[in-house]
Amino acid sequence: MIVKYHCVNISSVNPKALVEFYNETLGIPIVESDENYDGVSLGFNGEAPVIVIWDETKWGKSSEGKVNFVFNCDDLDKTYVELKEKIADIEPPTTAVWGGKELAFYDPDGNKILLL
Repeated sequence: MIVKYHCVNISSVNPKALVEFYNETLGIPIVESDENYDGVSLGFNGEAPVIVIWDETKWGKSSEGKVNFVFNCDDLDKTYVELKEKIADIEPPTTAVWGGKELAFYDPDGNKILLL
């Protein structure tokens, strides 16, 4: 049966821009690169699940809709200050109905990102 969660695939008509957003804007390391930005893996270590970005014009859509990524950060307020320098339409963190603070925004392809 299933032994491990491997990755999430997302496709983009502009995979280079999407890879750069996750790597340069959000600071997620590239685990496996590709000079054509097709099949680039981003993550935090080789044993954990990764995000793999594919060229949609070459392979078609990898999902039927948008993806919602949830990440943890060490200091949400500090992260917001850093990101508002890089992301024009980002709003300040809010307190969620469950009581914790969240910071929500979107990547260039419209996938939702939620930082806790």
